[in-house]
Amino acid sequence: MFTGLIQELGTVEATRRKGEGVELVIRARLAGEVTVGDSIAIDGACQTATRVGKERVTVFAMRETIERTTLGDLKVGNRVHLELAMRAGGRFGGHFMQGHVDGVAIVEGLRDRGDSTRLDFDLPEHLARYVIPQGSIALAGTSLTVVGVDWVRAWVALIPQTAEETHLASLRKGDRINVEVDVLARYVERLLDSTVRGSGERRGARQEEGLDLEKLREAGF
Repeated sequence: MFTGLIQELGTVEATRRKGEGVELVIRARLAGEVTVGDSIAIDGACQTATRVGKERVTVFAMRETIERTTLGDLKVGNRVHLELAMRAGGRFGGHFMQGHVDGVAIVEGLRDRGDSTRLDFDLPEHLARYVIPQGSIALAGTSLTVVGVDWVRAWVALIPQTAEETHLASLRKGDRINVEVDVLARYVERLLDSTVRGSGERRGARQEEGLDLEKLREAGF
């Protein structure tokens, strides 16, 4: 479980193709808090630490991760958002996040609003229904509040602190960015879908029972 509060901006030190996946070496101070096997979110994608050294963490991104996220796009020198998995009893400051990236959005642009920076992005169509104004969304692992939505386009506001402590303010039009929608929205959709399906099945059963009774009446019972 993650919260979307970025702990550090790490730097990609090496990328190595291994089979269908990619091994990433990230330089970060928080490596001292990591042991092999720990979970760490890299730009919002939960990965397992395979090696840990002095200020370095190594992870292996599988093919599915490469296909679903931007981790395969990373190059030496790129900055990445890092967050360690939340400890039980720790302070919860963002929103519930699993570190399971749902898809990749395309940055439409950034606009200076004086006291904030507006970041516009286009969502994959199948994710747009989970995004609502004032709802939560994670962009590259950063917990943000949705300001507005216009079908597949949505936008958020970056306060100065967020702009300084993340790489979001350096994004450019056309850049790809990891998205994790609010998992609660997915659960609600699933529950409603199950309820509707269940109601339909119950109605169908009652109709079948009615047909049986009618046949019995016709038979003189």
